[in-house]
Amino acid sequence: MTATHHIRYSATTHVGLKRQVNEDAILALPELGIWLVSDGMGGHEAGDYASRLIADAVATLPEGMSPIQTRQAVDDALQTSHGLIRAEAGRRDKGTIGATVVSFMVAEGHFLCFWAGDSRLYRFRHGESIEMLTTDHSVVAAFVESGQMSWDEAELHPQSNAITRAVGVGETLELDMIRGEILPGDRFLICSDGLTKYATFDILQRAMNHTPIEIVADKLLQIALDGGGGDNISVIVVDVI
Repeated sequence: MTATHHIRYSATTHVGLKRQVNEDAILALPELGIWLVSDGMGGHEAGDYASRLIADAVATLPEGMSPIQTRQAVDDALQTSHGLIRAEAGRRDKGTIGATVVSFMVAEGHFLCFWAGDSRLYRFRHGESIEMLTTDHSVVAAFVESGQMSWDEAELHPQSNAITRAVGVGETLELDMIRGEILPGDRFLICSDGLTKYATFDILQRAMNHTPIEIVADKLLQIALDGGGGDNISVIVVDVI
């Protein structure tokens, strides 16, 4: 929460129509100004373990910290989760257990986001076009960055699910970060790829525009379900008032 802005949000997560287990985890800590989505990988129990561990690690952070302390505490929690997930993969003798993460923080008129993987943060400002603020850590991201295809086209690529960075994967966890100013009327979307597989930029923009905060997360969820619901779906929408 900030001293100059009021924050409202809605959040939902769903197993989808094809999976047996929801390997996504979401977290909303409005009293700390923190929202998080994590999408597990490694199959069923392992993916669920990884995403839930990440969300739980951040959920235990104490209140009353300064913005700088909160930022460091979230970073520390994600780094600790990385080590614990790697250790669990060794204990289970599994090749890969991991999870994407996108953590969104608001304080003192600014936002900050840490992420790894292909879960995303978008911003919708002044009723104009929606902007993707994160960049996927994925095989197809290189095609987008080189101008060979758009993000919407990348979702249809055969390697669209191949991510190159995740919590619990690799020796060290490298988190990307973006920060910026928040303005009244800003609407932020934090989501897993279970939504973006079925929602182009145009679809997201139409859904985010003028939809009340109380129902916007459910509206986006329904878009993914109507599109086929082939993956777990997680959606958090945060409004700046």
